[in-house]
Amino acid sequence: MPDTVATVVTEWVHVSYAEPTPMREVYGYAGTQGTINVEGIRMLPGSRPSKTLLIFMHPASTLQLLPVPRAMAAAGLHVLCAGSRYARNDTPLIMEKLLLDYGAYVGHAREVWGYEKIIVCGWSGGGSLSAFYQAQAERRTVTHTAAGDPIDLGDLIPGDAFIWQAAHLSRADVLADFIDPSVLDENDPTIRDPELDLYDPRNPHQPPYDQAYLDRFRAAQLARVRRRTALVKELLHDIRSGRTGENERGLLTHRTLADPRWLDPTIDPNDRRPGWCFLGEPKASNSSPAGVARFSTLRAWLSQWSIDDSQARALDNAPSITVPLLAIENSADDAVPQPHTRLFLDAAGSADKRMETIAGADHYYAGQPEELDQAVRIIIDWLRERKLLED
Repeated sequence: MPDTVATVVTEWVHVSYAEPTPMREVYGYAGTQGTINVEGIRMLPGSRPSKTLLIFMHPASTLQLLPVPRAMAAAGLHVLCAGSRYARNDTPLIMEKLLLDYGAYVGHAREVWGYEKIIVCGWSGGGSLSAFYQAQAERRTVTHTAAGDPIDLGDLIPGDAFIWQAAHLSRADVLADFIDPSVLDENDPTIRDPELDLYDPRNPHQPPYDQAYLDRFRAAQLARVRRRTALVKELLHDIRSGRTGENERGLLTHRTLADPRWLDPTIDPNDRRPGWCFLGEPKASNSSPAGVARFSTLRAWLSQWSIDDSQARALDNAPSITVPLLAIENSADDAVPQPHTRLFLDAAGSADKRMETIAGADHYYAGQPEELDQAVRIIIDWLRERKLLED
């Protein structure tokens, strides 16, 4: 069992910095004053001091209600759950701008709070974001967003170590694996090819799927993503020409949760529950409002969802990461495809890197205190071995 303390103290964190912008991306007063305001929750183990801070950040989710950060704090660690400017709304999300948000938190942690060591922690969708941040902090290469808009990342402060936990390779990678290729008419999702509809009982292809069908299915998924991207680029070109009188436009993409892995446990096998995914029953999730990439602006599509344009793909950024790396795979993960953790680890430039697997753990450690404790213990021991955490 990890070390525990009696009380986890939580405090609201507000960080702001100037960023002039010609166009509002988020709703509300805070985004109208030429200032970016980001909010997070710092979790502290009572009054126990530490020189090390673990930062968890996700592109759009807030993480303080998850089991992992609180368990870390209860075990004696200082943890920051850092919310982005796009908290709970990824429609206009630009991955490159998130690096500025992340950098603002790191600067605050060092300069205001006085932490000496920063541990960059990437959980779930935060994995590729954190890898993007660390890579650019170590070796800056990005000068424009995926849509071609200039961006100045300034001097990002790198973390001292990197933890990849139950994380996928990028939003673009998972969309290419999740999107439903059966849709024939983007304006009417009821018009579908039944042979490519995993949830249509008329589909003659049923689990376990043969390789020829999977190859056809994956090719159709990629083709649909690329058709959407081609449309996005065409619309963005029209907007930039001045013909439309717009700065941006919204995009609706139907049916985006249809990964054969969820129905066929023989594909990239692990201990996941068949017929289930991280959002529940796959057929219902496929058309739910919470489906990945359901709503997006044109620029956001290119930045986070386009497999050919996103600069936040972890395999592209991993070689630039040289700090010590711990990668944790949950063996019953129903969100992250099983190969992703090993692929990231192998691609990372770190000389000091280790992979651990938590047997039986699902994506959230929901109702799994023993698996959660094991993950926390692995992290604490790994940090202490590298003198990144006080004994």
